[in-house]
Amino acid sequence: MAPVTEDIIVAGWMDYEAGDRDTMLEALLELGRRTREEEPGCLDYAMTADPADERRIRVYEHWTSQQALDEHFTTPHIKDFRAAVNGLTRLGVSLTAHTVAASRPMR
Repeated sequence: MAPVTEDIIVAGWMDYEAGDRDTMLEALLELGRRTREEEPGCLDYAMTADPADERRIRVYEHWTSQQALDEHFTTPHIKDFRAAVNGLTRLGVSLTAHTVAASRPMR
């Protein structure tokens, strides 16, 4: 019998020095593209600039399982991303992983 898996949603924000946010967003654009293309356990991966705060990046990730999320952190593109953003100044972060018990369409 196959193990039961539950979707994982990661949501929150990251704040960077105003001058570093655009550099971080560029690196996240490439990371997101590679994550969506190369990781079958990734259902969605979106990092966006908050239009009301020049420091804030909003985070949304949707994974098929905790295992898929854990494996994400071992990929070559995560290593490339970390090297690309080394030295940027993060001012704060609030990220939460949610285990999805049930989902339904809104419309």
